[in-house]
Amino acid sequence: MQMLVSHQLLALTFDSSEDKDDGVHLDAKKSNLSNDDILDEDIVESDVELDNIDVVEPDNDPPQKMGDRSIEVTEENRDASQILKSKAMDSISEDKLHEAIDHLTEAVMLNPSSSILYATRGDAYTSSVYVKLNKPIAAIRDADAALQINPDSAKGYKIRGMARAMLGQWEAAAKDLHVASNLDYDEEIGMVLKKVEPNAHRIEEHRRKYERLHKEREQRKIEHARKQRRGEAKYEREMKMEQPSESKASDPEAASALKEGQVIGIHSAGELEKMLKAASKSSRLAVLYFTATWCGPCRFISPLFTTLAGKYQKVVFLKVDIDEATDAAARWNISSVPSFFFIKNEEEIDKVVGADKSSLERKIAQYAS
Repeated sequence: MQMLVSHQLLALTFDSSEDKDDGVHLDAKKSNLSNDDILDEDIVESDVELDNIDVVEPDNDPPQKMGDRSIEVTEENRDASQILKSKAMDSISEDKLHEAIDHLTEAVMLNPSSSILYATRGDAYTSSVYVKLNKPIAAIRDADAALQINPDSAKGYKIRGMARAMLGQWEAAAKDLHVASNLDYDEEIGMVLKKVEPNAHRIEEHRRKYERLHKEREQRKIEHARKQRRGEAKYEREMKMEQPSESKASDPEAASALKEGQVIGIHSAGELEKMLKAASKSSRLAVLYFTATWCGPCRFISPLFTTLAGKYQKVVFLKVDIDEATDAAARWNISSVPSFFFIKNEEEIDKVVGADKSSLERKIAQYAS
């Protein structure tokens, strides 16, 4: 028999015909939701199909006596505990389980530092009376005690793994049983793993699937926000482009300073800022050229800069001598000349360093269009 058990794992289905941008399937009642509503929707819970036929309810009995591990165990008590263990094994073979519990508990009290006694009291196949009595919580307590005394106790891991399987704790059970198998494999561990592993794998696959869906939804949110930012930036640019005539009218001096077809000499940082603002208000590309009289490559490329100013008359060509306008050179962190900066809306969009004629003309043509 198969049972459906909810693990609070989250589900999300995808619609191939509608809402392709968001990849979310909505029912008819939610078909009028906006993209923002879709992205904010909680992912629907889903069940994972597990074989829980042998799962039992947790036992709620008071904790069994565990003994005081701080006391010193005498040889007499150690021997007595072994005799009690033997009596318990006899009781188990005769199916006198409660009697076996009493013997093992008395043995634990006499020798509380014995890992094997706790494991024996919790053993599922040969001597675990707690598992046979459907008391997995008690078995886990004994297994934990055994592992605290001996972290390499194969029987401790085996007991705890089998008890966790009885509680439907499939992943934790599989982990314990694999450790037990590596320490000391036996056929019983293999038999239980055949039941435990399929359930553990289903849960793991289910969780990975919905972790991926969560990540995909978060990625869609990020992409949605990115598109919104792009749309807002585009709107702002379009608004700026619709206002050039008003801007010119509001600052006729700056507009008249833009000499079409000519290279404008800049003598200070303040003058440069004024020209860049005028170019921005006119929605024009500005090309800022830093040069020096002692610069050989500058003498090589300056004639081309003048020629390009005549060719691209709607582009603002600005020329700055770094020895004259030292404040402008410092503000732009000029470390070598010639240097060319391409500016739109008072923001640097590209640059060319060096006397590279082809790059200079290509970028002017690219950004002037």
